[in-house]
Amino acid sequence: MNSTIRVVIAEDDVQIAEIQKRFLERIEGFELVGVAHGLDEARDLVDVLKPELLLLDVHFPKGNGLELLRYIRSEDSSTDVILITAARETDTLRAALRGGIFDYILKPLVFERLKDALSNYATHLNKLHAMESLVQVDVDQFTPSNINTPPIQTALHLPKGIDALTLGKVIEVINEKKEPLNAEDVGKEINASRTTARRYLEYLVSRGELMAEVSYGSVGRPERRYLNNIK
Repeated sequence: MNSTIRVVIAEDDVQIAEIQKRFLERIEGFELVGVAHGLDEARDLVDVLKPELLLLDVHFPKGNGLELLRYIRSEDSSTDVILITAARETDTLRAALRGGIFDYILKPLVFERLKDALSNYATHLNKLHAMESLVQVDVDQFTPSNINTPPIQTALHLPKGIDALTLGKVIEVINEKKEPLNAEDVGKEINASRTTARRYLEYLVSRGELMAEVSYGSVGRPERRYLNNIK
């Protein structure tokens, strides 16, 4: 399958939806065709546009994303769903799996995690479209009990010295602030030392999540300031 994969975002937080939109624009082979900030609007977009993929939050001011997931399945829709959510309850994950989601990504969203999920999804579609008939070895690629690298990966593979909780706090601080921040600024926000904050910031720079710029203070000492790597 060589055509572009059409995507709808359903996220009530306008800022988070914008971050998802900009991340998606950086990933080749995917096209954003609609953004919904409520479940009714999301349902309409899925019904009318029939996208291949829906990036869906769970918690909305009015309703729950799992309700929309159940609706999509009841309508026999061909739209696949990736949940992007802060919901960490195992019951939510189980309900999502029963609803046939392709992936489950925990907030705060990291670009590389989304990129990996979408790459897996594109590969999944390509395999399906390339098949003319099924043999058991083909079926085994798509069943959870046999798949070697399942699409559900709620934990990041992080290097030593980087933990997911602190990383999430750093990302939240950077996303909330409009101006570039130095390591000391970020450290104060997350109640950590300047050295710890800088370690996490440089890690995000190495992944392409942030960009660093050098500025000179009043005494002429250069310092690195960090901001979102989103144009």
